[in-house]
Amino acid sequence: MKLAKLTRAISLLSLACAALTVSAQDKTIQMASTTSTEQSGLFAHLLPKFQAATGITVKVTAVGTGQAIDIAKRGDADVLFVHNQSAEEKFVAAGYSVKRYPVMYNDFVLIGPKADPANVAGNDITAALKKIASVNASFISRGDRSGTHSAELRHWDAAGLKDAQGKGYRACGCGMGPALNMASAMNAYVLSDRATWLNFGNPGDLKILVSGDKRLFNQYGVMVVNPAKHPHVNAADAQTFVDWITSPKGQSAIDTYKIKGESLFFANADAR
Repeated sequence: MKLAKLTRAISLLSLACAALTVSAQDKTIQMASTTSTEQSGLFAHLLPKFQAATGITVKVTAVGTGQAIDIAKRGDADVLFVHNQSAEEKFVAAGYSVKRYPVMYNDFVLIGPKADPANVAGNDITAALKKIASVNASFISRGDRSGTHSAELRHWDAAGLKDAQGKGYRACGCGMGPALNMASAMNAYVLSDRATWLNFGNPGDLKILVSGDKRLFNQYGVMVVNPAKHPHVNAADAQTFVDWITSPKGQSAIDTYKIKGESLFFANADAR
């Protein structure tokens, strides 16, 4: 009888130890991020390195920046990684995070038909959009409150064409990849982040027509969701991710991600 009780006690102790081991090993954070970080292939390059260094798994929800911010505001993410600086600063000011960390940058580019029927080629995004509107050229907008969509709207506004983009303007309400596919199918113009464009496999007759304008600068920031707003968030492991991605190792991992020898992102946006 005593042996049976001892055996049962040992069995229960073993199960408890196993549960503790699983719990210790099961370190996961939820990230809300923009489609460009995933569709460019960056996360497939970065996250395994982070997991190998820390043992923490990152589960990503990749949507437009506006949607990602909404997810984080609800407390359905532990960390936010997006590219709309003004919206990110408002997120912090409202107390949803205590600090925004600039982590990397690239640029936006205007893609269009190689024949360039609107004659937009150059390095002036405002002049290009004016030409597109003036000839009613086909233009695909993401229309999804993403960082890219927000940037596009700023440029239309700067061109004095906020609500007058021409008869060829179409909003798809979709991610960057689908928007590029639509532009390819329709031989239309579209604003894209450079990284997703370089990783895009269906260019058709499209090419980069406008780049190099300082107004096309595209900065990314990362923020831990504030546990004072949402006590359940895994702020400790989220901060570990932020510390790693902004460390020399994380920054080097960003800089070494290339496609066909071309860098898609550049570390430390404050260094521009």
